[in-house]
Amino acid sequence: MSRKHKAKPRVVLPDPRYQDIVVTKFVNALMKGGKRAVAEKIFYGALGLIETKTGEEPIKTFKKAMSNTKPAVEVKSRRIGGATYQIPVEVRPARRQSLSIRWLRDYARNRNGRTMMEKLADEFLDAANNRGGAVKKREDVYKMAEANKAFAHLRW
Repeated sequence: MSRKHKAKPRVVLPDPRYQDIVVTKFVNALMKGGKRAVAEKIFYGALGLIETKTGEEPIKTFKKAMSNTKPAVEVKSRRIGGATYQIPVEVRPARRQSLSIRWLRDYARNRNGRTMMEKLADEFLDAANNRGGAVKKREDVYKMAEANKAFAHLRW
Protein backbone atom coordinates (compact mmCIF):
# COMPACT_ATOMS: atom_id res chain seq x y z
CA MET A 1 0.00 0.00 0.00
CA SER A 2 1.39 3.34 -1.07
CA ARG A 3 1.98 6.03 1.51
CA LYS A 4 2.03 8.83 -1.05
CA HIS A 5 -1.11 8.23 -3.07
CA LYS A 6 -4.52 6.88 -2.26
CA ALA A 7 -5.59 3.98 -4.49
CA LYS A 8 -8.01 5.13 -7.18
CA PRO A 9 -11.18 3.09 -7.50
CA ARG A 10 -11.39 1.25 -10.82
CA VAL A 11 -14.03 2.26 -13.32
CA VAL A 12 -16.57 -0.52 -13.87
CA LEU A 13 -18.72 -0.41 -16.99
CA PRO A 14 -22.47 -1.03 -16.60
CA ASP A 15 -23.80 -4.42 -17.70
CA PRO A 16 -25.31 -4.70 -21.19
CA ARG A 17 -28.80 -5.88 -20.18
CA TYR A 18 -29.77 -3.60 -17.25
CA GLN A 19 -27.20 -0.79 -17.67
CA ASP A 20 -26.34 -1.13 -13.98
CA ILE A 21 -22.89 -0.96 -12.38
CA VAL A 22 -23.95 -3.01 -9.31
CA VAL A 23 -24.95 -5.91 -11.57
CA THR A 24 -21.48 -5.84 -13.18
CA LYS A 25 -19.83 -5.83 -9.76
CA PHE A 26 -21.94 -8.81 -8.69
CA VAL A 27 -21.07 -10.73 -11.86
CA ASN A 28 -17.38 -9.93 -11.27
CA ALA A 29 -17.65 -11.32 -7.72
CA LEU A 30 -19.51 -14.40 -8.97
CA MET A 31 -16.90 -15.11 -11.66
CA LYS A 32 -14.39 -17.92 -11.12
CA GLY A 33 -11.20 -18.25 -13.11
CA GLY A 34 -12.01 -15.38 -15.47
CA LYS A 35 -15.11 -17.10 -16.88
CA ARG A 36 -17.33 -14.04 -17.27
CA ALA A 37 -19.75 -15.69 -19.72
CA VAL A 38 -20.49 -18.48 -17.25
CA ALA A 39 -20.98 -15.98 -14.39
CA GLU A 40 -23.32 -13.84 -16.52
CA LYS A 41 -25.31 -16.91 -17.56
CA ILE A 42 -25.73 -17.90 -13.89
CA PHE A 43 -26.72 -14.37 -12.80
CA TYR A 44 -29.17 -13.67 -15.62
CA GLY A 45 -30.57 -17.20 -15.29
CA ALA A 46 -31.19 -16.57 -11.59
CA LEU A 47 -33.01 -13.32 -12.43
CA GLY A 48 -35.07 -15.26 -15.00
CA LEU A 49 -36.05 -17.79 -12.33
CA ILE A 50 -37.05 -14.96 -9.99
CA GLU A 51 -39.28 -13.51 -12.72
CA THR A 52 -41.03 -16.86 -13.28
CA LYS A 53 -41.50 -17.44 -9.53
CA THR A 54 -42.73 -13.98 -8.51
CA GLY A 55 -43.96 -12.43 -11.77
CA GLU A 56 -42.41 -9.06 -10.96
CA GLU A 57 -39.26 -7.31 -12.16
CA PRO A 58 -36.25 -9.37 -11.04
CA ILE A 59 -33.88 -6.38 -10.90
CA LYS A 60 -36.08 -4.84 -8.19
CA THR A 61 -35.83 -8.05 -6.18
CA PHE A 62 -32.04 -8.00 -6.61
CA LYS A 63 -31.84 -4.35 -5.47
CA LYS A 64 -34.07 -5.09 -2.45
CA ALA A 65 -31.89 -8.09 -1.55
CA MET A 66 -28.79 -5.91 -1.78
CA SER A 67 -30.29 -3.16 0.40
CA ASN A 68 -31.51 -5.70 2.99
CA THR A 69 -28.04 -7.19 3.40
CA LYS A 70 -25.99 -3.95 3.54
CA PRO A 71 -24.57 -3.48 7.05
CA ALA A 72 -24.51 -0.01 8.64
CA VAL A 73 -22.05 -0.90 11.44
CA GLU A 74 -19.39 -3.55 11.95
CA VAL A 75 -16.73 -4.31 14.56
CA LYS A 76 -12.99 -3.84 14.08
CA SER A 77 -10.30 -5.22 16.37
CA ARG A 78 -8.12 -2.68 18.12
CA ARG A 79 -5.25 -3.58 20.45
CA ILE A 80 -4.94 -1.29 23.46
CA GLY A 81 -2.56 -1.98 26.32
CA GLY A 82 -2.23 -5.71 25.74
CA ALA A 83 -5.97 -6.29 25.32
CA THR A 84 -7.84 -6.59 22.03
CA TYR A 85 -11.20 -4.82 21.87
CA GLN A 86 -13.93 -5.21 19.27
CA ILE A 87 -14.85 -1.61 18.46
CA PRO A 88 -18.06 -0.83 16.54
CA VAL A 89 -17.44 1.45 13.55
CA GLU A 90 -19.67 2.79 10.80
CA VAL A 91 -19.23 1.14 7.39
CA ARG A 92 -18.30 3.21 4.32
CA PRO A 93 -20.81 3.00 1.41
CA ALA A 94 -18.39 1.21 -0.95
CA ARG A 95 -17.61 -1.40 1.72
CA ARG A 96 -21.34 -1.83 2.47
CA GLN A 97 -21.91 -2.73 -1.15
CA SER A 98 -18.96 -5.10 -1.37
CA LEU A 99 -19.90 -6.88 1.88
CA SER A 100 -23.47 -7.29 0.65
CA ILE A 101 -22.28 -8.74 -2.66
CA ARG A 102 -19.82 -11.09 -0.94
CA TRP A 103 -22.37 -12.35 1.60
CA LEU A 104 -25.07 -12.97 -1.03
CA ARG A 105 -22.59 -14.85 -3.22
CA ASP A 106 -21.11 -16.95 -0.40
CA TYR A 107 -24.42 -17.94 1.20
CA ALA A 108 -25.86 -18.81 -2.23
CA ARG A 109 -22.85 -21.08 -2.88
CA ASN A 110 -23.27 -22.78 0.51
CA ARG A 111 -26.93 -23.70 -0.10
CA ASN A 112 -27.76 -27.37 -0.63
CA GLY A 113 -27.92 -29.19 -3.99
CA ARG A 114 -29.42 -27.96 -7.28
CA THR A 115 -27.77 -25.60 -9.75
CA MET A 116 -26.05 -22.34 -8.88
CA MET A 117 -28.79 -20.43 -10.74
CA GLU A 118 -31.48 -21.85 -8.46
CA LYS A 119 -29.39 -21.34 -5.33
CA LEU A 120 -28.67 -17.70 -6.27
CA ALA A 121 -32.33 -17.03 -7.12
CA ASP A 122 -33.44 -18.51 -3.77
CA GLU A 123 -30.87 -16.44 -1.87
CA PHE A 124 -32.03 -13.25 -3.64
CA LEU A 125 -35.68 -14.03 -2.85
CA ASP A 126 -34.88 -14.84 0.78
CA ALA A 127 -32.78 -11.69 1.21
CA ALA A 128 -35.50 -9.55 -0.38
CA ASN A 129 -37.93 -10.97 2.20
CA ASN A 130 -35.47 -10.43 5.11
CA ARG A 131 -34.64 -14.13 5.46
CA GLY A 132 -31.68 -16.28 4.46
CA GLY A 133 -28.01 -16.57 5.31
CA ALA A 134 -26.86 -13.14 4.14
CA VAL A 135 -29.48 -11.32 6.23
CA LYS A 136 -28.60 -13.51 9.23
CA LYS A 137 -24.94 -12.54 8.77
CA ARG A 138 -25.87 -8.85 8.82
CA GLU A 139 -27.92 -9.39 11.99
CA ASP A 140 -24.98 -11.21 13.63
CA VAL A 141 -22.70 -8.27 12.79
CA TYR A 142 -25.25 -5.89 14.34
CA LYS A 143 -25.42 -8.03 17.49
CA MET A 144 -21.63 -7.95 17.82
CA ALA A 145 -21.62 -4.17 17.42
CA GLU A 146 -24.44 -3.78 19.95
CA ALA A 147 -22.68 -6.03 22.47
CA ASN A 148 -19.48 -4.00 22.17
CA LYS A 149 -21.10 -0.57 22.22
CA ALA A 150 -19.32 0.13 25.50
CA PHE A 151 -16.01 0.34 23.60
CA ALA A 152 -17.26 2.86 21.04
CA HIS A 153 -15.29 5.64 22.80
CA LEU A 154 -12.05 3.88 21.77
CA ARG A 155 -12.76 4.56 18.09
CA TRP A 156 -9.91 6.12 16.15
